[in-house]
Amino acid sequence: MSTPNGQKVQIMLEELAEKYGTEWDTTFVNIMSNDQKKEWFLRLNPNGRIPVLVDNTQSPPFAVMETSAELLYLLKFADKDDVFGFKDEYERSQALQWLFFWHGSGAPYQGQMNHFNKFAKDKIPYAIERFKNETLRVYGVLEVQLSGKYTGEPKEYLAGNGKGKYSVADIGTYPWVKAWEFSGFSKEDMKAFPHLLKWIDRIGARPAVKKGCGEKYNMPK
Repeated sequence: MSTPNGQKVQIMLEELAEKYGTEWDTTFVNIMSNDQKKEWFLRLNPNGRIPVLVDNTQSPPFAVMETSAELLYLLKFADKDDVFGFKDEYERSQALQWLFFWHGSGAPYQGQMNHFNKFAKDKIPYAIERFKNETLRVYGVLEVQLSGKYTGEPKEYLAGNGKGKYSVADIGTYPWVKAWEFSGFSKEDMKAFPHLLKWIDRIGARPAVKKGCGEKYNMPK
C-alpha cells in the first residue's frame, strides 16, 4: 500500500494524465527494507524520504524532494492551464496557504499519531493523547475553512473564491485526512467535522484520486 505522501504526487500525476495525457515512469521504493536510505536514493533526496520527483526532460535530470514542492513543480511545468492551480494571485496565495498549512501543521501531527498509536513498541499515553488532540485541532481548522464559519459561505474546496476550486491544496491534504480511521480516530471523534467528512467523500469520488490511491501503486510482490 502506498503512503499518504506518495499518494499526493500519484494523485497529481493521475489528474495531469486525465487532463493532458501526461506520462511518467514509477520506481517502487520499499521503505520497509529502507531502500530510501541507500546511496542511489540519497543522491536524489539527502533526507531519505519518499517520494522523489525526477524530471528527465532536463539535462542533467532535475530531482525535486518534499511533496508540496513536487506538487508545485508539476503545477508550474505540467499544468499549463492552471487546472489545479489559480491564475489570480490572491486565489493562488490561498492555495499556497492551505497547502503549507497541512504540510507544516497537519501531516507532522497525524504522522506522529500514527507512530505512537500504531507502530511504537512502547505505548506512551501522553504522546498518543498529545498527537491525537493536535490532529483533531488541525481537523477543526479545516472544518472552519470548509464550513464558512467566518465567511458565511461554505466551501467545497480549501482554496479559491466562493465555494472554492479543486487544487493542489486539496491534493496535498486529502491522502492524510482520508486515513483518519487508520490513524485511530473514531466516528464519534469525527462527528465534529461534518463539512470535512463531506470534503473527503467529494475528493475521493474523483477518478484520478481513486487511481492515485489504488492498486497501481502497491509494491509488487
